[in-house]
Amino acid sequence: MKEIYNKSQQSLAKKMEENPSLKKWTDWKWQIKHSIKNLDTFEKLTGISFSKKEREKFEKTIQKFPMSITPYYLSLIDSEEYKYDPIFKQSFPDPSELKIQKADIEDPLAEDTDSPVSGITHRYPDRLLFLVSNTCSMYCRHCTRKRRVGDVDSVPSKKEVKKGIDYIKKTPEVRDVLLSGGDPFLLSTEYLDWILTELQKIPHLEIIRIGTRTPAVLPYRITDNLVSMLKKHHPIWVNTHFNHPRELTTSAKESLAKLADAGIPLGNQSVLLAGINDCPRIMKKLVQKLVQNRVRPYYLYQCDLSEGLTHFRTPVSKGIEIMENLIGHTSGFAVPRYVIDAPGGGGKIPVMPEYLISWGTNKVILRNYEGVITTYKEPDSYEPYFCDRNCEECTRNLKLEGAEEKAVGIAKLLADYDKTISLTPEHTERVERRKK
Repeated sequence: MKEIYNKSQQSLAKKMEENPSLKKWTDWKWQIKHSIKNLDTFEKLTGISFSKKEREKFEKTIQKFPMSITPYYLSLIDSEEYKYDPIFKQSFPDPSELKIQKADIEDPLAEDTDSPVSGITHRYPDRLLFLVSNTCSMYCRHCTRKRRVGDVDSVPSKKEVKKGIDYIKKTPEVRDVLLSGGDPFLLSTEYLDWILTELQKIPHLEIIRIGTRTPAVLPYRITDNLVSMLKKHHPIWVNTHFNHPRELTTSAKESLAKLADAGIPLGNQSVLLAGINDCPRIMKKLVQKLVQNRVRPYYLYQCDLSEGLTHFRTPVSKGIEIMENLIGHTSGFAVPRYVIDAPGGGGKIPVMPEYLISWGTNKVILRNYEGVITTYKEPDSYEPYFCDRNCEECTRNLKLEGAEEKAVGIAKLLADYDKTISLTPEHTERVERRKK
């Protein structure tokens, strides 16, 4: 028998099949087929034993929020220290998931409310979320769409997906589409190719982004065939989801290298999780390892108010502490944006430490990451001669190729050419779309 990837995986594979092979282990479909979905299999493969009382609690949790772990991700669990292991905590059910708090919301981001057609969430003016898959390679315990965990895994039909594509065609302000789910990379390469082809036929669509957890939990899905297909559809951006440095294994790095070598820009979205990565040292190591593998840290999310996630949530102050330990302490492009995805569908709100200490008529007082306090002298008089913000009467040759300037939200209050003096949230475009 050929050596599997490492001793841990080799031992695991032997417990699953009589004649395991490297070819099988690295086959993503084999991994999905052999996903661990019950306690008996979990105990058998890891050597971890639970008491009768523990099993009862875990079984009750699984009934509401099912378990599904790829053999690859299971092989990363430290069975000796599993109770504190970040891999275990992200993949194995916790009875705390059944504790629903008053602040918990089934659909905290109002994705269903902001859905004009099935599969589409249109929240921001020029971009939208397109859910093209109901299937994940693993059920992450911190999933913001936890309300859907347990639904029968399925692939939306072309007819269903076509409804979303038609909506995008009829909405010319949309220039950016994020494909998510589930996980788009759990679709067949051929089906994903069809979706990307249909989207790129839309003249006003400029870029397509794909959100996927596979490089972290199922790196073998990043096949040469998949990468060759993606290369046909540039500009494609891929956002990954690594939460801890230990997830960046050799296999994960190889999957990221394939995507990066294909000219696909890579970003990463982490979720701040109590007991997993709520530590400045852990987060600093994570972002540094990401950029080393050509992945730019994009967002650090405050854990959402989804039902069953209370035990994962940290105070916002913990996120601020982590940002204080990143800004100035590592490369600027290695620092993610810390955001709270506003409950009720308000979108991502950046949360940062305060660096502007005070502000006078012509001077601002600033502090840096070390605590150095400095001043910046502003001009004594400033006339907006460079730009009077009156775009309609602008004489500059902007060459914007017919771009339409449209002020929305706070930008509308700042625009001198618009007479709006206050915002009335119930009349936003997003809410008006709901009425339609």
